[in-house]
Amino acid sequence: MKILKWIMIALAAILIVWLAVAALISGDFKYEKSITINAPVEKIWQNTSTLKAMDQWSPWNQLDTGMKKDWSGTTGQAGEKMCWSSNNEKAGKGCQEIKKVDRINKRIDTSIRFMTPYDSEADTYVVVVADGSGSKVTWGFTSQIPYPFTVMKLFMNMDDAIGKDYDKGLLKLKELSEKP
Repeated sequence: MKILKWIMIALAAILIVWLAVAALISGDFKYEKSITINAPVEKIWQNTSTLKAMDQWSPWNQLDTGMKKDWSGTTGQAGEKMCWSSNNEKAGKGCQEIKKVDRINKRIDTSIRFMTPYDSEADTYVVVVADGSGSKVTWGFTSQIPYPFTVMKLFMNMDDAIGKDYDKGLLKLKELSEKP
């Protein structure tokens, strides 16, 4: 009986510490990667300003070449939406929708919702700016981690989790954009 009591006290203490630490950690989360591309901003913008254009360099297309995709809305405008469904667990099911297209500053903002393999949401963006004789492209996302799971930020390594996918996508965008 004493052992059970001490186990319960230890578990309660761990839970209290977890909740206290979680309260001190912001739920805001941001991840981004950049690449320099030897092409003018306008050429790269053609490959980033619509969901259909972005689909050409998406690294996740390689997970399932037979992935089902449904498109709606006006291409390159707020409201353009692409929903996908895959039998491949890693590709899962979800939707991405353009929220804002800033043609002057060459920035596209979208929202993305994953329904499987886990339910989550994020806001994504791609920004293209002049950089010397080429252009710099930054691709990223922001999200919220709900309390008390904010503690997981201490153990997450997004470079390990999705960094390679972002690198693949950006390298493919570079290849597409540098073609004569």
